[in-house]
Amino acid sequence: MLSNSIKLKERVASKQNILLLLLLQLRPHQWTKNLLVFAALLFSLHKVSIHLLGKSLIAFFLFCMVSGCVYILNDFADIKNDQNHPEKRFRPMASGALNPFLGLAFGCGLLIASLFSAFHFDLWFGSVLLFYFLINVAYSFKLKHVVILDVMIISAGFVLRAIGGSLMIGTPFTPWFLLCTMLLSLFLAISKRRHELYLLQEEKGSHRKVLDNYSIELLNQLNTIVTSATIISYSLFTFTSGRTIQLMWTIPFVIFGIFRYLYLIMMGNKGGSPEKVLLEDKPILVTVLLYVVAVASIILIFE
Repeated sequence: MLSNSIKLKERVASKQNILLLLLLQLRPHQWTKNLLVFAALLFSLHKVSIHLLGKSLIAFFLFCMVSGCVYILNDFADIKNDQNHPEKRFRPMASGALNPFLGLAFGCGLLIASLFSAFHFDLWFGSVLLFYFLINVAYSFKLKHVVILDVMIISAGFVLRAIGGSLMIGTPFTPWFLLCTMLLSLFLAISKRRHELYLLQEEKGSHRKVLDNYSIELLNQLNTIVTSATIISYSLFTFTSGRTIQLMWTIPFVIFGIFRYLYLIMMGNKGGSPEKVLLEDKPILVTVLLYVVAVASIILIFE
């Protein structure tokens, strides 16, 4: 009886470990990227309702699930390269803790359920979510090896999050807002490549082939162009988007946030994981929170 009890406990513990590994494989620490789906809700705060909030939460959850499926597929296809990476080698699949085929099967099931739910709630939202998945599949198997296009695909993923959140609640999005989203996400993607290049240094070819086509100097120049364009575009957005002109008071938050992130990647060699920077760097976290409060207050008071 004692032996059977011990075996039962071991089986339960084993199942719990597998579930934990599957959850980790979805990379919940990166779900902060999907908070962008709430952007449309933030700028429509003057007409928000429990119904719209609920739909935004559903959009956030579904993007988390589908992005998790993308991470599973990407890790499955990139196991050998990740095993040579100083940080990525600790991921469940790369470390050998999780059977890659079990992870892939779990991802396929989760993807089908998530897409079915998305199309059930809104046809256009489901289409955006499906397109998001497809371009990320193309990225995982081909486009991540194409210089420049690789960072543009990463940027497109952020833009689709913003569009998806807008479609889910039926709020029109402005071209200026999408341009700001694209430029800011390009900044994050370029910074990510710079961090990878810094970590791998002379062994850069052993991980991503595309890194052979980049240099620190090139990525620094690209960041200079993108950050300048982001600040100008956001400033024009606050003046010409048809919203209250009082949004111009949020420009300093955007400038400080960008400058702080530049400081971290140039002086601290960070930027490999934007979600970690957001959660771990107090000045950036406080800036983001103050920005959200400022936008919400301005929308509620002046619109």
